[in-house]
Amino acid sequence: MTEAAATELHTEPATPRDPGAAAFFDVDNTVIRGASIWQLALGLWRRDFFTLRDVSAMAWKQVRFALLGENLAHVEQIRQQALGFIAGHSVAEIHAIGEEIFDEAMHDRIWPGTQALTRTHLEAGQEVWLVTATPVEVATVIADRLGLTGALGSVAESVDGVYTGRMVGDFLHGAAKARAVEALAAERGFDLSRCAAYSDSANDIPMLSLVGHPVAINPDGALRDHARAHGWAIHDYRTGRRAAKVGAQAVGATALAGVLAAAARRRRR
Repeated sequence: MTEAAATELHTEPATPRDPGAAAFFDVDNTVIRGASIWQLALGLWRRDFFTLRDVSAMAWKQVRFALLGENLAHVEQIRQQALGFIAGHSVAEIHAIGEEIFDEAMHDRIWPGTQALTRTHLEAGQEVWLVTATPVEVATVIADRLGLTGALGSVAESVDGVYTGRMVGDFLHGAAKARAVEALAAERGFDLSRCAAYSDSANDIPMLSLVGHPVAINPDGALRDHARAHGWAIHDYRTGRRAAKVGAQAVGATALAGVLAAAARRRRR
């Protein structure tokens, strides 16, 4: 398949009605600009779950993510930190905080083009699922707010409604996403050859390769190359590669400046 065989799309094609199919969407940089775990971490910091030093370190990882795409080591570090920070807190409390954080910080970061894609699948009678390494509580809030069917996410262990600080099963990333989609398809009777999947990251090639209609959304360089080589569709809602980098730098710098300014105000009080 030649590079020209891949189509970079700027409008959403009609999706044929097919209730036996489904669509699976990654979250970070696919549905939401940037990393949802960063927005969760920042929201938890504002609620005194951890320190300025902790969140400052996470801020630089968020800037790098926006500029260069996913870094598994950084994602894993933030995940481990988040697990430790929520240990001893109730599931109900974190779910409620997740709803607040969506309204405060995530709602305005939804890519309108991706949201339109989810609607075309819903209007075609299909289920639409988020599949993400983000904690399942946060992923479920995003799915609920966007009117989607549901979400698969990383699961933190809880006992009697209180988090232990440990994981249940795999961190939902890479090949683990593909396994989760296969299990969901078997459970709900989806024909994967008729399904669609969307992601920004080459780490999700295993999930994208499962379905008959894989689509790269705002792809990193490796996924863009893979999509072009295999004739996959590409949706890029950014205004250009250079503009995207400059914008990401500004977003990252603004986020870190906001954290530091907020900390200074708190110290003055």
